[in-house]
Amino acid sequence: MYRPEIKVVDCTVRDGGLMNKWQFDDAFVTQVYQALSKAGVDYMEIGYLSSESAFSRDEVGPWKFCAEEDIQRVTGGEKSLKLSAMADIGRIEYEDIPGKSDSSLDLVRVACYVHQIDAAIELAHHCMDKGYEVTINLMAVSTVGLRDLNEGLEDLAKSRVPIIYLVDSFGAFYSEDIDLLARKYVERLPGKIIGFHGHNNQQLAFANTIAAIIAGVNYLDGTLYGIGRGAGNCPLELLVSFLKNPKFRVRPLIQAIEAQILPWRKKIDWGYFVPYMVTGIMNQHPRSAMAHMESDNKDQVAEFYDQLTRPT
Repeated sequence: MYRPEIKVVDCTVRDGGLMNKWQFDDAFVTQVYQALSKAGVDYMEIGYLSSESAFSRDEVGPWKFCAEEDIQRVTGGEKSLKLSAMADIGRIEYEDIPGKSDSSLDLVRVACYVHQIDAAIELAHHCMDKGYEVTINLMAVSTVGLRDLNEGLEDLAKSRVPIIYLVDSFGAFYSEDIDLLARKYVERLPGKIIGFHGHNNQQLAFANTIAAIIAGVNYLDGTLYGIGRGAGNCPLELLVSFLKNPKFRVRPLIQAIEAQILPWRKKIDWGYFVPYMVTGIMNQHPRSAMAHMESDNKDQVAEFYDQLTRPT
């Protein structure tokens, strides 16, 4: 499966931070950064770009903002791989995004829902004009009707944004769904690069990433040990092992998992759990499952199943 055009994006700090409000210490972020560099991973998504007015630093860690001084501190001022940050529509102002010459970031990934595509294109073009590589990550596609999706893809096709992501936000898709949608994206977005970001509610993030690769997707997301919101993501170590690209080395990832990820496994729950499975098969946002997992009744999974499947 070696294709030199494939790029791997690690989202450990950004997506994993959704489980602990980005309260990773410097040692965590530095070791992940160094491991990804040694492993040959193409991009590290080190967090979010967010407005200080939208979030309080008393509640969230520094990787919700990705200030340049924080990036410099954990990288030692030396760039050994490309850095990315995600920007959510409605949570960032244009003036909060520095020019590329003043930032260690290389890539800004603009996340939006289908009704926000126009705003996402404007923000993405703004970031491009400031010198960044840019993607638009179209979220929650499993909830979008065919007409709205086709119209959204038509708008994206007219934009200057070179990379468009298919995102299985709720972990609801099966591999045949990914095959169909990825091919649709490739067909309706001529000349653009397609990416894929999957969630693991049904233990299919890795399988669905493979389906996306076969369908022509070339930007692939993963996280160390699958850490991420709710059910988590495609495990990066599995993805890198599968790709068979000689530039990749798996052992540095395993070392970082041992030193930094496994200790967090004892503090927070991510990955396959029945509540996340239930929201996945029902094509729902995992917020209810996350709340259940944070409650004192997290092992009462039949009760959760009954609550979500009870006729209304």
